[in-house]
Amino acid sequence: MRSALRKRILVTGGAGFLGSHLCQRLLALGHDILCVDNFFTGSKDNVLPLLDNPHFELMRHDITFPLYVEVDEIYNLACPASPIHYQHDPVQTTKTSVHGAINMLGLAKRVKAKIFQASTSEVYGDPEIHPQSEEYWGHVNPIGRRSCYDEGKRCAETLFFDYHRQHSLRIKVARIFNTYGPNMHPDDGRVVSNFIVQALKGQPITLYGDGLQTRSFCYVTDMIDGFIKLMDSPDQCTGPVNLGNPGEFTIRQLAERIVALTGSASPLVYQPLPSDDPRQRRPDIAIARLALQWEPTVPLEEGLRATIPYFEDLLRRGLA
Repeated sequence: MRSALRKRILVTGGAGFLGSHLCQRLLALGHDILCVDNFFTGSKDNVLPLLDNPHFELMRHDITFPLYVEVDEIYNLACPASPIHYQHDPVQTTKTSVHGAINMLGLAKRVKAKIFQASTSEVYGDPEIHPQSEEYWGHVNPIGRRSCYDEGKRCAETLFFDYHRQHSLRIKVARIFNTYGPNMHPDDGRVVSNFIVQALKGQPITLYGDGLQTRSFCYVTDMIDGFIKLMDSPDQCTGPVNLGNPGEFTIRQLAERIVALTGSASPLVYQPLPSDDPRQRRPDIAIARLALQWEPTVPLEEGLRATIPYFEDLLRRGLA
């Protein structure tokens, strides 16, 4: 007989970077996990250590198609999250955010499940205010190369709140800022993975623009803490809630720190800044601090020291 404290939890995109860490944490908390992924960017290697756990189930499925399962909670993480991957098939990216949200919200409505949406700081676009608070509506190009992701996630938020208002669905919306750690895809084009792989290979470190644009980097364990605290918060705490590390660094500072930590001799090289690339990105996490009692605890250097060995192992195995 299943314990009343053991929840049946669906994690879409569960074989991806964040999804695999979330599945591992939820298993450790004593829950039954259904991990769903179409493996476009997710990897079975990320969840390989979980496959022998009798409370873990892996299913290949694309959430742009309906899914009929019985669960208590849903974490909707499915969507390519790096420009290289989401621009590869922009129509499918929009479908994943919009059709996927409709299908998961429909499932949550049918089984009366609480549902979490992994939204993104990209809903703020190239922000005109700094740092970004949840009250800011954003500055987004609706027809640019990044729009499939930015506007797809914005539309998903709309759907979540309309389901909440119209059907009293219990929703949780998190706006995720730059996150890094083990299980990142080595070819995802994100700045942390790019720089680490280039440094370990002794290749030039590629910076775009003048390298003075800023980002805030949150280690993955801190982010997963935020997910769970938001999901477990009272129903009136729907979000959106910014989750990220408010520590702000220039891209050049990040590159210099990675070069130092890897002992690399890689030079820094500069290329033109891509269109619609934000100049600044830093979360205002006042709501997360107040409502969730959450804030990051892992400093950037500590997180990088924990991440670099993962990429060293990939390189040793010829996987990066």
